[in-house]
Amino acid sequence: MTSAAPIALRLPVVAIAGRPNVGKSTLVNRIFGRRMAIVEEKPGVTRDRIELKADWRGREFLLVDTGGVIEHGDALERKVTDQALRAAKSADLVLFVLDATTGITGEDEAVAQLLRRTSDKVLVVANKVDSSRQELEAWELVRFGFGEPVLVSALHGRGIGDLLDVVVDRLPAATEPEVPAAEPGELDAADGGASEAAGEDAPAVAIVGRPNVGKSTLFNRLVGADRSVVHDVPGTTRDAIDTLVETEDGPLRFIDTAGLRRKSRIDEETEYYSLVRSLAAIDRADVALLVLDAAEGVTHQEQRLAERVDAAGSPVVILLNKWDLLDTEARLALARDVEDRLGFLDYAPVIRISAMSGQGVHRVLPAIGAALEAYHQRIPTAQLNDAIKAIQAQHPAPGARIMYAVQGAVDPPTVTLFSNRRLQPHYLRYVEKQLRERFALGPTPLKLRVRLRGKS
Repeated sequence: MTSAAPIALRLPVVAIAGRPNVGKSTLVNRIFGRRMAIVEEKPGVTRDRIELKADWRGREFLLVDTGGVIEHGDALERKVTDQALRAAKSADLVLFVLDATTGITGEDEAVAQLLRRTSDKVLVVANKVDSSRQELEAWELVRFGFGEPVLVSALHGRGIGDLLDVVVDRLPAATEPEVPAAEPGELDAADGGASEAAGEDAPAVAIVGRPNVGKSTLFNRLVGADRSVVHDVPGTTRDAIDTLVETEDGPLRFIDTAGLRRKSRIDEETEYYSLVRSLAAIDRADVALLVLDAAEGVTHQEQRLAERVDAAGSPVVILLNKWDLLDTEARLALARDVEDRLGFLDYAPVIRISAMSGQGVHRVLPAIGAALEAYHQRIPTAQLNDAIKAIQAQHPAPGARIMYAVQGAVDPPTVTLFSNRRLQPHYLRYVEKQLRERFALGPTPLKLRVRLRGKS
């Protein structure tokens, strides 16, 4: 590739597949050297595809961690399996991970059959090989017909470098992505370098809420693909998942997060790491979509979650999901409930939607755009001080006077007020409301800082 005209290339994709609990996520974590995927010693922990950019010997590729493949399972397990097989089908190489300590199981045989029908580029990875005896036993895996297995211990790091050597040797070169007819659509991480380049500066939109309020259903409708596993069991999404979407106003990076429970109910290590990852998603988001179940109203837990989102300082859009299930009386009661319990988010727009049917969802993207515009807004100093003079002329501060004001930061707009005396909290709320109305800052938080004249 020449340097004259840089081209965003599609990176090769490596999918990790296998039955539950063979160490797929541990392998991902070992490759990246940190806890990227949630790991726990029980089946079914990883449910969605997790896509990460990797580099070995100067070769970049996308590594896709999938949920366990189960040939015959319940409705949720079938969806997880479908996600994994879709990832395998689109991959340039599939790492078929097996547990060398258990030998070949019936489940392994079933997964092998599914992979034969899905991909012709499969590399067997014998995991948990920690001794010479296990090395001998691992060669039994040749019988699958995928060639010689690579022996590793993901937990202890044994053989990981050798595995990556084989991986990059088998990968095709990065290629220029095929671009379909110009129309807005998903730019998923599987699109490789094009997505990476387009998404580096894309605003991040976190979808947050309690478990089972419809976040993943909304996520799938917004990104236009069955990207996150959706099922009517609370807590289906365990990891935060990013998907880049091209909209008419530019790219957005949507983050589907695990449902947030009260800490007193988080009694598993898996849920703890889900909580940590969800809170991190909130902190790095440019906009948060707070999804509420309209049929259940605003709970105490959602009040606490809303406070956490508000404290992060990013704009908030409140989405009342399942609105179509409410009658007129219930809708009026919910409106009062939102006003009462979420009064501290009175600047946030409230949108009534049904993620399942799509009702009202078309209003979400414009609301995100308005919130981002306000979030980045900078008020000229002269206009800001003219507004402060008018605000004080209309309602002077009790026993104090604001000498002048400057906006010191954006994201969110942050204004420093220089005063000759301490300003009372109720007066600061008045100033905030007035500034919000005068400069159309409705969808974003507005931070006010007070400095006494002559003091730092």
